Amino acid sequence: MRVVIAAGGTAGHIFPGLALAQRLRDHHGAEVLFVGRAGGQESRLIPAAGFRLVTVESRPFVRRLSLAALVAPVAALRAARRARRLVRGADVAVGMGGYTSVPLAVAAWRERVPLVLHEQNAVPGLANRLASRWARAVALSFAEAAPRFPRRARTVVTGNPVRDAIARVGPERDALAAEAREKLGLEDGRRTVVVFGGSQGALHLDRAAAGAVPLLGEREDLQLLIITGPAHVDEVERRLPRTAPLPVRTVPFVERMELVYAAADLAVARAGAGTIAELTVAGIPALLIPYPYATGDHQEANARALQRAGGAAVLLDDQLEPEILAERMLEMLEPVRLKAMGERAAAFGKPNAAEALADLVADAAR
Repeated sequence: MRVVIAAGGTAGHIFPGLALAQRLRDHHGAEVLFVGRAGGQESRLIPAAGFRLVTVESRPFVRRLSLAALVAPVAALRAARRARRLVRGADVAVGMGGYTSVPLAVAAWRERVPLVLHEQNAVPGLANRLASRWARAVALSFAEAAPRFPRRARTVVTGNPVRDAIARVGPERDALAAEAREKLGLEDGRRTVVVFGGSQGALHLDRAAAGAVPLLGEREDLQLLIITGPAHVDEVERRLPRTAPLPVRTVPFVERMELVYAAADLAVARAGAGTIAELTVAGIPALLIPYPYATGDHQEANARALQRAGGAAVLLDDQLEPEILAERMLEMLEPVRLKAMGERAAAFGKPNAAEALADLVADAAR
């Protein structure tokens, strides 16, 4: 079985694509080729995982009238012409969402190759809504996305694939947590709150967390780990009090997020689809602060879905102040509430998402 996968632009699209590819290769004997764009994170992450990547030109759709808005469709058609050569003879094509999927989706339609789409967010993107009209199936991470697709589109809730290392957090939590304490400098016997905003960080969130530290009191049972993103670590450290009332660790980036999840009792994070997938598979209760400028407010929709399931609380970005953040964190750290939210987060998670999506792709190929 030959499979062509479009995944790129952000790690949030690439990692699920890699999890799918590994499952297809290892359990379905598939030969997998990736399509992405030059200069994106895919140019490093995909070859490092052992898969071939071919780059095509692709640009995001711009919804306001501008030169970029006029150029994007032309670039997409030009990229689709190249992508046709890549999908010709393939058994199935898979678009993991985002504008990098557009050339592949068009090429699959022109070459009459079965197309499967994956939609990560509770509010689907424009590219997937359009391509769903000729796709064999649309795999969803959130059931809430289904009504936003055309009626004739076949939607299936599979979840959002996560890396094997993240899926192992539940059964291997104790061993991973011990390794995390050693490698991340965390103290044993304290509840750990982890603050992060994605691979690039979230400065507004980091500033609020730094400002909340003096307000948390001298909690002997508490410590903070703030993953700032490479660009923000110096500013966050300057904002922390010289003598913090509790241990605070700041790191610019953590390659092995499974260690972070294993050590975390509570996460304070943005509400990207990948973040929610990983938190729920790991069974971590969360205080979610959706990125306010996400297209279609999809991060708030993601966060509300997990809130309705009981696995998270939501604080909007315009309400994010150190005093409010400290108050909400202390409320959520109450042991009974923390335990219940962790159980509901785990119930919401879909650790077999890669398997379910791979089976859907294999069915489409047949």
